Amino acid sequence: MINFRRSTAVLLGLLATTALTGPAPAWADEEPAPEPPRVELVLDVSGSMRAADIDGRSRISVAQQAFNEVVDALPEETQLGIRVLGATYRGKDKKVGCQDTQQIVPVGPVDRTAAKAAVATLRPTGFTPVGLALRSAAQDLGSGATTRRIVLITDGEDTCAPPDPCEVARELAAQGTSLVVDTLGLAPDEKVRRQLLCIASATGGTYTAAQSAEELTGRIKQLVERAGDTHTRAPTVVGGTNACDNAPLLAPGVYADREAFSEHRYYRVPVRPGQELRASVSIALDRPVNRDYGVLLRATAADGRELVRGADAGSGRADVLSAGLRWSATADDEDAAETAESSAPVVEPTTVCLVVSNSFAPRPGTAATPGMPVELTIDVVAAAPAPDGPDLGRGWVLLALLTVAGLITGLLAGLLTRWWVATWREN
Repeated sequence: MINFRRSTAVLLGLLATTALTGPAPAWADEEPAPEPPRVELVLDVSGSMRAADIDGRSRISVAQQAFNEVVDALPEETQLGIRVLGATYRGKDKKVGCQDTQQIVPVGPVDRTAAKAAVATLRPTGFTPVGLALRSAAQDLGSGATTRRIVLITDGEDTCAPPDPCEVARELAAQGTSLVVDTLGLAPDEKVRRQLLCIASATGGTYTAAQSAEELTGRIKQLVERAGDTHTRAPTVVGGTNACDNAPLLAPGVYADREAFSEHRYYRVPVRPGQELRASVSIALDRPVNRDYGVLLRATAADGRELVRGADAGSGRADVLSAGLRWSATADDEDAAETAESSAPVVEPTTVCLVVSNSFAPRPGTAATPGMPVELTIDVVAAAPAPDGPDLGRGWVLLALLTVAGLITGLLAGLLTRWWVATWREN
């Protein structure tokens, strides 16, 4: 009977605490065991790679040297794969040539000798099925918690569409935020540049024009090393709402969502007295948009009062727009004062509404759905007190201080002027 009464009291206490603090926030998934970085290099071996216009050498020989140096310098924990396109079919049947893509090194711990031997045998041959190679590379890397990277090296635009490589990149981006495609162009061609830029922009990657063997090698090494610095887990998918009242309650973590053009999406974060909210948002431009755009991140109180905001804007091409903010209750806040005076054993947190807004507008013919990829990062830490500035006083004290400073300044100016006039007359 005593144990039963104690259990009942504990249960009632838990229920009372839940009623006071509200529903538990949605936590980002628990961190799984860390996975190794996974990268696949995709190399164009089409006929145009025979051109000898990089440091007096053929494009394919420069790429082979770069691959060898990258394999030698590969971090031990990185899993690397290599896929080629246009490397085996020598005929003129486009239907057959546009299926010509193979994985010559599977993604995993690398046998450096075998990888370099496989690259050394490549000879420029056929067509350029970039879209198909990207889709196949994504399958090679598989799924998982880590962010995966594809590094595409090519000297020409896709000659086999469909599938169009830009559409393939958007298709891969729509499947989640854990795949990034970086592109490197080996030819100074404007059409190639636009296509590679489109592929990279759709997935949050980068585009680089490599004009020398040193630039190509250095950039590939940098991108492979960067794979180890990206997210070790995929963001938790969450759905924002159009009002604060029914917005999802979020705990510290990284979250992914999608936002329509010119939309406002709401999320809620509990912040207790003595804590500081730190939040940032990034929106990827995965499709063509009109010039002059921006992203706005606001923190508001439950009654709609704006607490703080952060914004970013652009008027040309940009891969990602980001904004961030910090907020904590100060001693002057009425809510904080009321909480300090309260003697209740349970301190209710302040619910802060985060509002993500954008001013993107689609170009004619641009699909409006799905929404733009959004990544929201939230952290709640102990509040850091702001440093006090020098206190010059106020009222009559400040007036007297300014008067004395003015008199001293005038006296010094008069003495300097008198000295200068006397010196000028003597000379």
